[in-house]
Parts: sequence; structure tokens; C-alpha cells
Amino acid sequence: MAASRETILGTVQNYIDLVANGTSAEVVALYADGATVEDPVGTEVRTTRESIAEFYGALDGLEQEARLIHARVAGNEAAFAFELVTRVGDQSYTLAPVDVMTFDDEGKILSMRAFWSSDDMQVS
Repeated sequence: MAASRETILGTVQNYIDLVANGTSAEVVALYADGATVEDPVGTEVRTTRESIAEFYGALDGLEQEARLIHARVAGNEAAFAFELVTRVGDQSYTLAPVDVMTFDDEGKILSMRAFWSSDDMQVS
């Protein structure tokens, strides 16, 4: 039986919260075994738990906040936009990617593709 809409939306919100304020290990725990990450789309697809952990490890220790803008769920997939603000010194870096995820029956992430480019980054 597929994960419910509520379970998928819960995983999406947990993902956003943990990307902003969690550890890379906590983010990786949201992924199913054998999951893939393509962030941003067009870059090499990460296919091992170790490479996914390495990717999210870059976020550890950063001062960030995030908020969900909107999400849509269809079957075992979700597309959502969120805003991530990273502060480094006196500067803020704001990015609002659109992520597309597929989920297993328990609501674990099977695949994640993030749509954004460096042109989308706002620096203030």
C-alpha cells in the first residue's frame, strides 16, 4: 500500500526542517536504501548512501532557515518549492528550489531531483 498524502507531506516538511537545522545523518535517515539524489538536475546522480551523506554533509554547521512555499502530491510523488536562507557573516544567500521526490510505501524518499541553478541564488 502506498504512503498516504499526510505521510508524504510529513516527510517533505521533515526534510525541509532538517536541511535547515538538522544534521546530515538526520537528513539521510529520511532516504530509503537504494535512493538517488540529483541536486541540481543535470549533475551526477548520487546512488549510494555514502555519496548522499557526503552531499548533505556540506550543510552541517551552517546557519540556515527554511520554509515550505507549496507542495503537491500525486500518488507516491511530490513536487514542492521551498526557500532556504543561508547566512555567512554579513551576507545571506537565498535559494528557492523546486524538488521532486518519489516515496516508498513507508514514506521514505526513493529519489530526489532538485530544480535550480546558480542564477537562482540571491545574495544580500
